[in-house]
Amino acid sequence: MTLEDSRTASTPVPTAPAVDRRTGSVIALLVASAFVVILNETIMSVALPRLMNDLAITASTAQWLTTGFMLTMAVVIPLTGFLLARFPLRNIYFTAMGLFTAGTLIAALSPGFEVLLAGRIVQASGTAIMMPLLFTTVLTIVPATHRGRMMGVISIVIAVAPAIGPTVSGIILSALDWRWMFWLVLPIAVLAIALGAVWVRNVTETVPATLDVPSVILSALGFGGLIFGLSSIGEAASGHAPVPVWIPLVVGAASLITFVVRQIRLQKTDAALLDLRTFRSRTFSLAVSLVVVVFAALFGSLVLLPIYLQQVLGLDTLAVGLMLLPGGILMGVIAPIVGSLFDRFGPTPLVIPGMAVAAAALWGMATFDEGTTVAWVIAVHVALNLGLGFVFTPLMTSALGSLPRHLYPHGSAIVGTIQQVAGAAGTALFVTLMSVQAAASASRGADAVAATADGVHAAFLVGAIIATAAAGLALFVRKPVEPSDAVPGDAPAFAH
Repeated sequence: MTLEDSRTASTPVPTAPAVDRRTGSVIALLVASAFVVILNETIMSVALPRLMNDLAITASTAQWLTTGFMLTMAVVIPLTGFLLARFPLRNIYFTAMGLFTAGTLIAALSPGFEVLLAGRIVQASGTAIMMPLLFTTVLTIVPATHRGRMMGVISIVIAVAPAIGPTVSGIILSALDWRWMFWLVLPIAVLAIALGAVWVRNVTETVPATLDVPSVILSALGFGGLIFGLSSIGEAASGHAPVPVWIPLVVGAASLITFVVRQIRLQKTDAALLDLRTFRSRTFSLAVSLVVVVFAALFGSLVLLPIYLQQVLGLDTLAVGLMLLPGGILMGVIAPIVGSLFDRFGPTPLVIPGMAVAAAALWGMATFDEGTTVAWVIAVHVALNLGLGFVFTPLMTSALGSLPRHLYPHGSAIVGTIQQVAGAAGTALFVTLMSVQAAASASRGADAVAATADGVHAAFLVGAIIATAAAGLALFVRKPVEPSDAVPGDAPAFAH
């Protein structure tokens, strides 16, 4: 089956590629709403050390407030292809923001870790719907010639919002209880719902669609099992693993393999939860591979750096938040510029130096120890954000722009899922490596500070090695083919 004859019946029908004032206001509100909900993805990172003390939990347990958020998104995002096809945009928007608002209220009222985690999961359920909704809306109504610029704006949401999350939480925690991280967000979420009632209109058409329940179950078991297994390695190092580590890893891997096989079979009748024909595009496949490394590095470092700065260098939450702010601001400033450069020159001259700088920054982080200066930490963090800032927009625009229009919702769902799985895996991997190495150092007689420093070094060293290997793949990134109902010249990556 070729892409020419594989139009799926379960996706929104594209509208005319013209952005008028009405649709422009819809995109503006979607971007602003997405920024708020994505900001909460990493807002807990600086708060983890305080939460560990207040709630009497370990670092490996506390990381679930971030990992659980991303894991929930990875489970829910595959459903968005169906949701975008079956329901009007207004309905989906209010569902997403309603869930996020409810989760924020639950977290603000939480008396302990379990209820707080539940609130984060409800928050994530709404967040998961928002990003594919934004992607699909933009891809549907924005002409290809301006897509890089618009994706540059979206990069501010998916990259900068998580990057400044630690800064926001650091400022709040310097004066208020950790619950205020949610109380202050709550009125903003309510305002977004109110504005949505006025501005949001249905700019896509709905079509009949069916939901394959076994695929949903396999997706949840697959992604959930792998991330739970990775996180359990860290808990096992501190003696708190609830089940043997190999069980969730095996269940997750087996479920994902079964999920992929089922999707390949179902997509022949356009009934797949995630249509894997997106991977027929070499451009899409390569870009998604690099997205895995980029998001793992971003979220892993966003979780590990606050732990290092507070537990090794002894800084307070406000200082940590302010130290991470320059990198987040820089990423926001360059995102629209990178988008414009992409429209003119394509991804190659942006992704190659970007990946090189990001890899070099991770090597710099691998030098962190008990005597590292604050200036060096800030410089390396800024360099990492600079490199990643040159990579985000080109990779996502190349990936999604290489697909035919009828695969936009599936492509958006796949990219969103990959982002969250990569972020969760990066968080779990970095914290696990830190925990394992710290436990080993402590067993050899190192004090708590020295042991944590050793763990941080080991985690960033592995991250640097992976990023260096991925930088080689950047050499093969090319400008995407003009979107159509075919992907000329792209050989299939999956055989039917």
